[in-house]
Amino acid sequence: MDEHKQLLEAAKRLFEGNAEARDRETLDSAHPADIAAVLQHLPEGQRVALFRQLSSERAGEVLSKLDDASLLVLVRALDDAEVSRILDEMPPEHAADVVEELHRDEAAKILELMEEGHSENVQEILEYAEHSAGRLMSPDFVAVRADVSVEQAIKHIRDSVSTERNFELYVVDDHQHLVGVVPLRRLLIADPATAVSAIRDENVVSVTTETDQEEVARVVAKYDLVAVPVVDKRHRLVGTISVDDVVDIVHEEATEDIFRMAGSDAAELERRSPPQIALMRLPWVMATLVIELGAGVVIHYFDQTLGKVILLASFMPVIQAISGNTGLQSVTMVVRGLATGQVHLSRWWEPLRRQVQTSSILGGVCALVVGAVGWLWHSPAFALVVALSMFASVNLSGFAGTLIPMLSKRLGFDPAITAGPFETALQDVLGVTIFLSLATALLRWLS
Repeated sequence: MDEHKQLLEAAKRLFEGNAEARDRETLDSAHPADIAAVLQHLPEGQRVALFRQLSSERAGEVLSKLDDASLLVLVRALDDAEVSRILDEMPPEHAADVVEELHRDEAAKILELMEEGHSENVQEILEYAEHSAGRLMSPDFVAVRADVSVEQAIKHIRDSVSTERNFELYVVDDHQHLVGVVPLRRLLIADPATAVSAIRDENVVSVTTETDQEEVARVVAKYDLVAVPVVDKRHRLVGTISVDDVVDIVHEEATEDIFRMAGSDAAELERRSPPQIALMRLPWVMATLVIELGAGVVIHYFDQTLGKVILLASFMPVIQAISGNTGLQSVTMVVRGLATGQVHLSRWWEPLRRQVQTSSILGGVCALVVGAVGWLWHSPAFALVVALSMFASVNLSGFAGTLIPMLSKRLGFDPAITAGPFETALQDVLGVTIFLSLATALLRWLS
């Protein structure tokens, strides 16, 4: 926080014209992410002025750290020639992220002004589907043929490896098919005359250009990879994805799921105005309102039951809250399990069985508590009604909270959406319906 404050103060002194030499040094030595954070706290005019004081290479590093809204404001304030020079200094996959945010006509102009080779790399990346491995990969990789010697491989690394990226040495055949990987430690201790084919690992973990970014993150985490190779449909090596990009994926996906579970959108963080935020949330709120009105309809339908035993109304919020909380816990665990690969749709019964067992215990304990309270407040018959209602509501909510996200995933929807307001509203309606139905049936039986 102190470094951020110092950088912000140094930037302000630069604008005021009373900067010292150390202020310029502070700006030059700051991490690109820190400069990006400072830019987001400056007015637009000062933001552009500060950005223009950076070198093209430095500006590219900062640009890749900005959120989408700040990035667009900054890029549109610069000349097309300035933007193209900056993008030429950025890795193709990061430059593609910037170009993607621009209008088609703006993007076309900037791509024409960029260096031909770099522009082609960016356009190739943009041809892949959003959130796929092809969109994330860097075409900057180090590969050698299997018949070269260790000495030749090391020389190739010295001549071609980028100082800005982690890398692995991959082995390809004459047609660029991925046929192995060589651990760097093994390469360095091997005899210089040894052929690379003799020290390679043939079992290479790779992903295709169509692989979803969540699956890429799971692969990297499962096999503890520094970088994962990307191959096309013919198994030709076309790029790599480094672990720092995977960290960004994990952050992005986690943020997206949290916002969806809250019934909003990650775009809310990107300096949206209150009316824009309200418009984003409104569909979720209205959908929840409609579902919750269902609870009102149910209560109205059972008004005679409530009229006979008015104390039932005191227990309705309790049963709604506990059943809704149980369902939300179940949804959260299943959504997280689906995201991390711990829950498999092919074995859907396993999480369902565990949830039934867990809900039975939770429902039983809660039923005993509310039953005891119902006995003290009213009668043994009333205690039986609220206890059975609590047990049934908790179990059915847990069951639904486990099954609905898996069903959503099977149908091709994002399961995080079902974990939002919809799920909570459905649990409320379910809890009220079960409670009043059981109460009506038991009261009729006891009478």
